[in-house]
Amino acid sequence: MKIDILAFAAHPDDVELSCSGTLMASVAQGKKVGVVDLTRGEMGTRGTPEQRDVEAANAAKIMGLSVRENLRMADGYFKNDKENQLKIIASIRRHQPDIVLANAISDRHPDHGKGATLVYDSLFLSGLRKIETKDENGDLQKPWRPRLLLHYLQDKWIKPDIVVDISEHWERKMESIYAYSTQFFNPNLDEPQTYISSKKFIHLLESRARELGRAAGFEFAEGFTANDRMLGVKNLFDLY
Repeated sequence: MKIDILAFAAHPDDVELSCSGTLMASVAQGKKVGVVDLTRGEMGTRGTPEQRDVEAANAAKIMGLSVRENLRMADGYFKNDKENQLKIIASIRRHQPDIVLANAISDRHPDHGKGATLVYDSLFLSGLRKIETKDENGDLQKPWRPRLLLHYLQDKWIKPDIVVDISEHWERKMESIYAYSTQFFNPNLDEPQTYISSKKFIHLLESRARELGRAAGFEFAEGFTANDRMLGVKNLFDLY
């Protein structure tokens, strides 16, 4: 299936926390959107990989995704090597996205920065015809290089290069986050408390979204960086 936007995430729930509003806004515009999780989040303190699988599927329905897949890399231990690059290359060629979203280039969790670099390198390699990958039927895939890569913001503050208005989708964004009932604030769950399971963390998410939105005249927004690329528009009226 040809996808317009494909978001990669080191862990299930990275996308929901960081760019789900943008994805849902794109779906509302008629775009096909997908998510590829690199790991199952099996090293997380709370919940099990099986529970995270179910939560990710439920969140996908809330977001209106056309596809969600998991590459089952090793949580906490995956590397930017040929084996994992080929997995991402195959996924990019399978879905042929025009835009790719990836983890923050630097963040509190080391997997986020690693995931960002892994996707960045794989996007370039995906356009090289001499790198061979096969689809599920064993047929050779055609090279494909997306037009744009953006990195979403996560826990660490990084000044964004662009923000996206998600005001109309804020409530559903929170629904997608709370689909991970084992991970976030849940007073009925008997699990160890973590940095992201407190109510304060949820308040922080809202504060960040309001802060990003205020700067651009929106109620809520999500921010992205373009790494080493200059962003441009053909029409100044596309800017707000």
